[in-house]
Amino acid sequence: PGAVQIPGEIMDMMVVNTQTLKDNPALGKALTGAWFEVVALMNAKNAQSKAALEHMAKASGTDLAGFQAQLDTTKLFATPKEALEFATSKQLPDTQRKVADFSFAHGLLGEGARDANAVGMSFANGVMLGDKGNLKLHFDPSYVQMAVDGKL
Repeated sequence: PGAVQIPGEIMDMMVVNTQTLKDNPALGKALTGAWFEVVALMNAKNAQSKAALEHMAKASGTDLAGFQAQLDTTKLFATPKEALEFATSKQLPDTQRKVADFSFAHGLLGEGARDANAVGMSFANGVMLGDKGNLKLHFDPSYVQMAVDGKL
């Protein structure tokens, strides 16, 4: 199935090393702010947005129509509030559990993985899945919360 048929299971994300983010919190703020500025530009439906989309299409190795076709199958969170609702939802850990199960069943967690819990994940509200001693994925909504609160 494509991403449209399995919402939330294939995520395009911005990922930053945990220590790098701790050492440089301004980086998290800048990246989060830039994300929402670019998405707003993409959705503006004006000459500037068309130029930006054409540039993105070219950088992606396609034309505007091809890039738009890709965007049509991709859910982009247009506002910080929308992203925060997703990042703090009870559905996110449930969906990532399915992804971990799939990944283990298909050997994507590596030869040393004994089960789908090999990789630890943390989510909003203190929810954790997998090996707490091997936390690798942190779905941390704090920067999106700052965007919602106008504190970037």
